[in-house]
Amino acid sequence: MMTQLTKKSLVIFAALGLTMVACKDDDSNSNNTQSINEQIDFSSHSSVPPLVKPMPGFDNLQISSLISSPDQLAQSPGFKYGPQPDGGGLMQDPDSDGYIMITNHEIIQSVSRVYLDKTFKPVKGEYIVDAVGGMTRLCSATLATPEVHGFGPMFLTAGESGQESMVHGIDPLGLASERSRNDRTLPALGKASMENAVPLPKQAFPGKTVILIGEDQLYTTSHISAGQLLMYMSNSLGDLTNGKLYALKRTNNNQVEMEMQPGSTYDVSFVEIPNAKNISGAEINTLVNSLGAIRFSRVEDVDYRKGTAANNREIYFTATGQASSNQPVAGYTMWGRVYRLRMSENNPLAGTLEVVAEGDSTPGTGLINPDNITVTENFVYIQEDGDSYYTAAQHDSYIWQYNINSRALKPWLTMKHDRDVPSWNSTYNTTGETRYGSWEYGAMEDISDLIGVPGTFIINLHPHTWQKPEFQNADGSGTTTNKEGGQTVVIRNVER
Repeated sequence: MMTQLTKKSLVIFAALGLTMVACKDDDSNSNNTQSINEQIDFSSHSSVPPLVKPMPGFDNLQISSLISSPDQLAQSPGFKYGPQPDGGGLMQDPDSDGYIMITNHEIIQSVSRVYLDKTFKPVKGEYIVDAVGGMTRLCSATLATPEVHGFGPMFLTAGESGQESMVHGIDPLGLASERSRNDRTLPALGKASMENAVPLPKQAFPGKTVILIGEDQLYTTSHISAGQLLMYMSNSLGDLTNGKLYALKRTNNNQVEMEMQPGSTYDVSFVEIPNAKNISGAEINTLVNSLGAIRFSRVEDVDYRKGTAANNREIYFTATGQASSNQPVAGYTMWGRVYRLRMSENNPLAGTLEVVAEGDSTPGTGLINPDNITVTENFVYIQEDGDSYYTAAQHDSYIWQYNINSRALKPWLTMKHDRDVPSWNSTYNTTGETRYGSWEYGAMEDISDLIGVPGTFIINLHPHTWQKPEFQNADGSGTTTNKEGGQTVVIRNVER
């Protein structure tokens, strides 16, 4: 069952951060005349320099490192910032003038809580979910808030370790001593290999709870349904127990992803998965296929456009793609796609779908395996996960900027690999990996309104080849052996 919120959790803050990756609470993206919070110190607080750099044309970006695995925090010297920081959220600390950052650490199945002071310097860290309580890999996430979603605060973190994984509802202010609890899952949101569970703002469909879920299953003969875009909906705001689960399908029942072409728009609807709360993930997989759900190639992340209620009903999601022996799998994208779903104002179960970006027409030079996604009012930021190691890949993992109005797609950020420098390799490439795409991005979050500095985002990084024995057992559970480092950076002057 879901944990009972603490007394502190019932505090409704004037400004709360939403998720990284796909869900930010910034529904007012104006950079007009708001005052600037001059208390924020944007110097690098981490001992490790930023592991990313801007692409040409975006040299005005200012990047600093916030926290990395080797850092020792003043109030918790034993805390280790774990590997693969992925989904997360930022909120004001109700007990201080600082902030709280909640972060999934995917590979160790854990969630950390880092306290930052009023200057945005990390001062304390702990784990509120460890590998025992997490049970499965925890990928993207959404911090739901009363102000934006009408319920919470609640950290919705999705399990991605196979078809029986579930979404967890975690109190972001809960006790660290309860980190091993495994009774915080939400069965009504279904069972699947999930990447994120993204509640829409309460203004999108007043009085309803609408949560979009990316199902990140590879195609196999035993899982013919492949990946889906799922939706949980209740006619009661904040109800995570009594709603229904749906899957996206085309109204003409065509399930083949690659028969939807860029430049065209397709009518779609959500079809109910009966009794989803009480059946297994394997049964859900069988049902969604028989119901005619679209077979996407790994739906990784989901986000909604910020601004008006109409904007919030405009959904973007990624299909990361897959291959067999560096060749496409029939019917599925190999290099990846980004889709736009426009939901009907009067009926969340109806809408239209189109492809807005894809990599199959530019194999290896354009978009490569989009994973996490961040949407503002005017832009979509598409984070690549290039560790598929396709032989035709010609660049390391990028973040791309897609202009919603002009449809321009530009490489915006890249990983800072210095493979020709021996000292860099001895520190950050201890596995000796030379192929492109060995590092990937976690979530990206717009924190501008929360901290009072326009155009400010944080981005999580997975530098997989940076490995040290001292990084092991970050959550203290003793159940994992991963020894990767992780980093979170702050980026300013980001267009919204």
